[in-house]
Amino acid sequence: MFVKWLLHSFGQAFDVLIALLLWVLLKIELFLLWLPWWSVVAIVFLLGWRLKKFWAGALYALLVFMIGAFGLWDEMMSTLAVVMTSVIISLLLGIPAGILVAYNDKVGVVVKPTLDAMQTMPSFVYLIPAMMLFGLGKVPAVFATIIYSIPPVIRLTDLGIRSVPKEMVEAAHSFGSSTWQTLVKVQLPQALPSVMTGINQTTMMALAMVVIASMVGARGLGMEVLIAINRIDIARGFDAGLSIVILAIIIDRLLQGVVNRYKIPDS
Repeated sequence: MFVKWLLHSFGQAFDVLIALLLWVLLKIELFLLWLPWWSVVAIVFLLGWRLKKFWAGALYALLVFMIGAFGLWDEMMSTLAVVMTSVIISLLLGIPAGILVAYNDKVGVVVKPTLDAMQTMPSFVYLIPAMMLFGLGKVPAVFATIIYSIPPVIRLTDLGIRSVPKEMVEAAHSFGSSTWQTLVKVQLPQALPSVMTGINQTTMMALAMVVIASMVGARGLGMEVLIAINRIDIARGFDAGLSIVILAIIIDRLLQGVVNRYKIPDS
């Protein structure tokens, strides 16, 4: 009943939202598929080298090449497109929400229990509202992934800002800084390691939704795993599953390298 009222009252808004999400997703997917395979391998190598070590970059590049050798290059790019779209939207919504929670305890009273519910609810449940509101396809997959992956970045942005010493904030105010200047020039730079950790966890949770999101029509590596399960094709499922694990390891290690760069050294 509620869903019918929602769709009847805000049908045009949902159509605009679907068109916007699909446009962003397809642009990212087309760009990733347009990139030559060797350029992706080279980018992964350079990122691994600069953020970790030379041998780490070489290993990551070899692992990405191995996914291509499995014949799953296009599926990997489709998966990355869904993950990137979900993470970008999660960050655009989650970081401001985390700042708002840090600044307003009353908002936190509502948001924190909601985040608890979102993190304890089985991930399959997120497919239900996604299907009811958006039907089947890539858009509901992105919507379900956003709901599942957004809590960490909200929590860790809130935690990072609250962890900034009060003396530092008071000093900024005493020098005449406005609330916005204190946030942008003092609190956010100090909270950056915590925010980056939140981005890392949000990305990992988005990857964890790959297989589940394939049940509502998202293609890519998750769909390969789903087809393999239906056909009891162990080899096909193993290749796709291993590719997802490889992607998760590489993205996690690269993001950890970024986090370490912004970590404040212990005095």
